[in-house]
Amino acid sequence: MINSGLLLAAVLTLAAAACSKDTATATTTASTPRTTDTFTGVVPIAGSAFHSFTVSQTGQVDATLTSAGPPSTIVMGLTIGAAADSKCVGFAGASAIGPAGTAPQLSRTLSPGTDCVEVHDIGNETAPVTYTITVTHP
Repeated sequence: MINSGLLLAAVLTLAAAACSKDTATATTTASTPRTTDTFTGVVPIAGSAFHSFTVSQTGQVDATLTSAGPPSTIVMGLTIGAAADSKCVGFAGASAIGPAGTAPQLSRTLSPGTDCVEVHDIGNETAPVTYTITVTHP
């Protein structure tokens, strides 16, 4: 004969297991819509050019000098800053020097506002340089 206490314990254990449910809750993070602005222009010898863009909410801004030349291997300066009084005032630590490429040369988290990207001669131009910059931002 089965002990009724053991039988009751077994039934309660099975009932508790049937009611228990392990579930994993997936958390999704809403992605911030990003905008890509493309700017083109010409940097004169010993000069610079800048373009303004508007950041709608705090997030990562990526700036890429996608083409520059002639020559196509020329090294240029690139800066992200705040647009103020018809100029681009660079943020501390937000500048890079290098040739055009496909990967962002600068990335920075910015708050909402009007910002800018500047491309400039680092002293190696022998003729005006035509460029294209893309800026991806929230």
